[in-house]
Amino acid sequence: MCLSLLRKSRAEAGKSVARRVRRQGDVPAVIYGAHKDPQMIVLNHNEVIKHLEHEAVYSHILDVTIDGNTEKAILKAVQRNPSRFQVMHLDFLRVDMSEAVKVHVPLHFINESSSIGAKKGGIATHSMVDVEVSCLPSALPEFIEVDMANLDIGESLHLSDLVLPNGVEVVALAQGAEHDLPVVSIMSAKRRQRRRGIND
Repeated sequence: MCLSLLRKSRAEAGKSVARRVRRQGDVPAVIYGAHKDPQMIVLNHNEVIKHLEHEAVYSHILDVTIDGNTEKAILKAVQRNPSRFQVMHLDFLRVDMSEAVKVHVPLHFINESSSIGAKKGGIATHSMVDVEVSCLPSALPEFIEVDMANLDIGESLHLSDLVLPNGVEVVALAQGAEHDLPVVSIMSAKRRQRRRGIND
């Protein structure tokens, strides 16, 4: 995926410089990693907003063009103004195509409404919307499907149940069996109501 929104690099750093960049309608950002020095850059705010509307920008390897030079990178962090529709800062991590990266990949839940539990009146509870994976950049998936077709009331799918592409590993599972957390569960409507009552 090509991220052709880079205007220019910037030599200066600091909060006052970042504020000036924002007043001009731009977004301050930094790209770092891959055994190179961090580089401050300036992005056009409107173009940033358009790109962030696409889910893929958060989990794809991006072609980031800076002053005519293109580098491979992933988007690591987005800082937003909580009270205004404004992106405050972006962090990009350079990618070495021969080294594994850790990236949060979205989960796409399929067959939820037609699952065994849903047909019995059960209600799905999603514990996760994405999962951190480790893999070579060339193997990075856009998303991971979670097939709920055979999930019954009272059952859960865990991280170890995810069907992963070749060469892709779930980071949490490498930390031990106790990190095999539930991804999605189906419970009866009555039980969910009781749980909501307790939480309230």
